[in-house]
Amino acid sequence: MLARFAADPSFKKNISNYRFFEEQESTYRSCYQRDRDRVLHCSAFRRLKHKTQVFVENEGDYFRTRLTHTLEVAQVARTISTALELNCDLSETIALAHDLGHTPFGHTGEEALDNLMKDYGGFDHNAQALRIVTSLEQHYADFDGLNLTWDSLEGIAKHNGPIKEAVPFALKQYNAVQDLNLNTFASAEAQVAAISDDIAYNSHDLHDGLRAKLFTDDDLKNLPLIAECYHEVDTIYQNLDQYRRRHEALRRFFGILVEDVIFSSKKIILELSPNSIEDIRKASQPAIQFSRETFQALKEIKLFLFNNMYRSPKVVEMRKTVSLKLHKLFKIYIDDPSYLPSDWKQKTDLASSKTARARLVADYISGMTDRYAITQYNKLF
Repeated sequence: MLARFAADPSFKKNISNYRFFEEQESTYRSCYQRDRDRVLHCSAFRRLKHKTQVFVENEGDYFRTRLTHTLEVAQVARTISTALELNCDLSETIALAHDLGHTPFGHTGEEALDNLMKDYGGFDHNAQALRIVTSLEQHYADFDGLNLTWDSLEGIAKHNGPIKEAVPFALKQYNAVQDLNLNTFASAEAQVAAISDDIAYNSHDLHDGLRAKLFTDDDLKNLPLIAECYHEVDTIYQNLDQYRRRHEALRRFFGILVEDVIFSSKKIILELSPNSIEDIRKASQPAIQFSRETFQALKEIKLFLFNNMYRSPKVVEMRKTVSLKLHKLFKIYIDDPSYLPSDWKQKTDLASSKTARARLVADYISGMTDRYAITQYNKLF
């Protein structure tokens, strides 16, 4: 049974379920289930398999990719949504789509592309995900994009909160076509997808950092929440091998975050007393949050990861290398589109302005996997 403030999958009852291009709805799937399936079957989703989370994808088989990260986020989102009586299918759809717009080489690639596009409106992976599902996926006979419901598009666009200032170029461009009410919160389901992303990457980046030997288990024992998890494991299990010990501690940490969100959000929802999904959107604060104590602990953990993983010498060296490669690829495609595949060259030839041309080059580069970007670089340089 769904809560009264959950997204309603009944097409006739909830105007926010409408699709920009009218379609006959599926007989056996709700509108959100259909959205989820379209995301799963799109080309951009498949490419996540070979896109980096933090490390260069080909450095090892055990490090997370964008695809494994996305699946973890979707799993967490379903768990939290179920506990809060929200629409699991909508939360899962947004979770599965939230990283579709990511560039090759993780956030390093995004920063490089944003810098390259600074004269043309910049680049933002959330806005690019919306561009993908509304335009760049071109498989259906009747429309470009996936023709997702308004609720799904809203969640992809603003799952991290209202967007009142500095609206990314691609998001502003689409919002002029279909108003996504950017100045309000998104649905509770979208908020669940966003916080599930936080839970997933904070947990698995610790695991990947340990595997990469960027820090040790003893280093983690000084961090809030995690220290207690290691202590509990050491108390229960004697002489446990390091790999199992680590796994047991980090899965407890993962569980603490999930349970904290559920417990804290129930309290907030009780205070807000929403009667509809619109009450969630117009609330004075997010409905889905960590407790204050856990939020503060996560700030310390994120700072640890920033200093010891995201800015470690190994990762910094990788950042320099891939940034240079993307800069050179962007320049050669802008200066001479004949280096692009024929269908992309044709699009750039028809571009109405330099900005439109640059946007197409950014679309092409951002859609690359790590290995394809490296292949193209080696081929051209």
